[in-house]
Amino acid sequence: MKHPIDPKVDCVFKAILGSPENSNLLVNFINAALGEHLAYPVKSVEILNPYNEREFINDKLSIVDIKAQDTEERLFQIEIQLASYPSLPARMLYNWADIYSQQLKSGENYGELKACYAIWLLNDNIHQDDEYLHHYQLRDDQGYALSEHCHITLLELKKFHHQTITNNLSRWLQFFNEAEALDDTALPQWMQTKEMQQAMNTLSRFSEKDRAYFAYQARQEYIREQNTIKFEREQELLAKQKIIDSLADEAEKIIQETAVAQQEAIAAQQKTAIAQQETIQAQQEAEQAHQETAQAQQEAAQAQQEVIQAQQAKDAALTEITKLKALLANQNKNNDDY
Repeated sequence: MKHPIDPKVDCVFKAILGSPENSNLLVNFINAALGEHLAYPVKSVEILNPYNEREFINDKLSIVDIKAQDTEERLFQIEIQLASYPSLPARMLYNWADIYSQQLKSGENYGELKACYAIWLLNDNIHQDDEYLHHYQLRDDQGYALSEHCHITLLELKKFHHQTITNNLSRWLQFFNEAEALDDTALPQWMQTKEMQQAMNTLSRFSEKDRAYFAYQARQEYIREQNTIKFEREQELLAKQKIIDSLADEAEKIIQETAVAQQEAIAAQQKTAIAQQETIQAQQEAEQAHQETAQAQQEAAQAQQEVIQAQQAKDAALTEITKLKALLANQNKNNDDY
């Protein structure tokens, strides 16, 4: 090829599986991806939103998924998603519900609804396991289906590492992973089927045809811009988150330091209260001792007063005895004179 072409770029992807002239490739891909989950294989499809080169040149936001309906009126949606993000599963379910709900027109009943299948090829993994194929249906915990109308299939390309290509699904997954690096003049054995060669021819037209290659380059540039914007936003959010985490850590540190300071303040207040209680108790004990001393002094003064009074009484008694002795002596003398 003149230029290497990545089949995962949405405009190329839609040209391969969404062009009316490649409807047989879409049938082959759907049968390969869904396999036993189809009650019976798809035989032919009508592409409801076929690839239009002008859309991709003039409109960077053109619809890039593929919608088709088979002869049994079953609906199929196929989309390639290069970047993963947290709300992608919600988008998958919403898109499926939107397509399923648009089947009924005014006056039609629910019995006219047909099964709807969504197939997503993911360049980024959304599950942390080694399985590249996941198929979802509405079932209860015992495995009983509520309805056979809901089918969402995920194909995670980065998990596909088969060395031996043995079936159509593995061919398609290998093609989307490696076609950009293939030499269209020397294709490997696993590419030697009518469908794979037809898909490679579509890549070659993008490579050789200036208008198609211009559309491819425009989509590549748009994807790069979107990835750059996403990366810058993620970096900005990461930087903001780091600031928030740092502020949170600082706040937590301040809270912890404040808590320690509060505990220390409470401990100091408790010590002060204890000291105040001890001081009050000591003052009360000193006051009691002072009162006891005063009482003892009063008792001592009273005892001294009693001693003085006793001495005075003793002295008065001695004086009285002396007087009585003198009086008795005078009486004895007078008696002797008679």
